[in-house]
Amino acid sequence: MSVEVTWWGHATATVRDSGVTVLTDPLLVRRLAHLRRRRGALPPPHAVRADLVLISHLHADHLHLGSLAMLAPGTHVVLPRGALRAVPGLRRLARQLELTEVVPGDEVSAGPVTVRAVPAAHDGRRLPVGRHISPALGFVVAGEERTYFAGDTGLFDGMAEAVGEVDTALLPVGGWGPFLGEGHLDARRAAEVLTRLRPRSAVPVHFGTYWPVGLDAVRPHEFHSPGAEFKRLAARPAPQVTVHLLEHGESVRLGADR
Repeated sequence: MSVEVTWWGHATATVRDSGVTVLTDPLLVRRLAHLRRRRGALPPPHAVRADLVLISHLHADHLHLGSLAMLAPGTHVVLPRGALRAVPGLRRLARQLELTEVVPGDEVSAGPVTVRAVPAAHDGRRLPVGRHISPALGFVVAGEERTYFAGDTGLFDGMAEAVGEVDTALLPVGGWGPFLGEGHLDARRAAEVLTRLRPRSAVPVHFGTYWPVGLDAVRPHEFHSPGAEFKRLAARPAPQVTVHLLEHGESVRLGADR
């Protein structure tokens, strides 16, 4: 058996492992406030079909209410603890979706797959006025393989111990604007993550999808280049890691030859 990863753009990806479909941070719209999708077609309708949906933190480009409303009734959604209190719109969705709040260390199962919440170094509150009541999370999806979805995070002490052994890492390598703030990975820092976690494979995400309206000409390399730069930078410190640089909607099968 093998694991299949499909990148739909930004932090939205599908991980298929052991017959279970896991969807991460679904953002399925062309426009979000001041951000517009500049590259890649919108995910097709079947992208919303999932056995389990993982929400890494409460920022609107990761916890997007309109995209969650597209999920089939009864879909199981895993969110940081405190999300229902911080985001009132979730209470309406709770009537049609199964919502589970977690903190680092908690585990949720879907068939033969277990998902463990792990820490992330990121301000995960609901902006612009949210309080610090919900942790930002990453997740390790464990079935045939162990796939780490980092959400949004910076480097932090004890990262390798917190995440544990993984086969594939889905790592953010950029953002949606000309400058990255605290609590993010750029291509260089994401390459350093590989030296800590030592996965067999990596897939760069969270770049080259959304950009602020009117800023197309401002630092355009920060939109276009992070994925390729990550692959280039990773080759020296982590030559044992195969980096799969996917286009929007492209899939890769992992583990079939192991």
